Amino acid sequence: MTEYEKALRPEDITRLFVERSNAGDAAGVAALYEEDAVLAYPPGGQTVGREAIRALWEKVLANGPRFELEEPLPTLVSGDIALTSTPPKDGSGARAQVVRRQPDGSWLRLLDQPEFVSPTH
Repeated sequence: MTEYEKALRPEDITRLFVERSNAGDAAGVAALYEEDAVLAYPPGGQTVGREAIRALWEKVLANGPRFELEEPLPTLVSGDIALTSTPPKDGSGARAQVVRRQPDGSWLRLLDQPEFVSPTH
């Protein structure tokens, strides 16, 4: 297995996500998630588990999308759990992630809500 840079602060995960996505590294993106993480994607669905997240990102990254680093909102930390969020540059709602400190002190995503959209009702 490839040795990836670890997120030493919750905010590092967003930067590492952008770097790995833009490099087309689906395994590197998946390495930012806990083994049983839940990703609220595709829209209206969920992808559960690191391996399923890797497979999803292989499909997404095959199209060569480019991601830009978004300025994070203040991180909320309570013990070994943190909430990170960013307002998308396109103004389409918000993104939020729950991350957890690992035994080695690094951080991984546990829950990932990459898109919030306004309710239609």
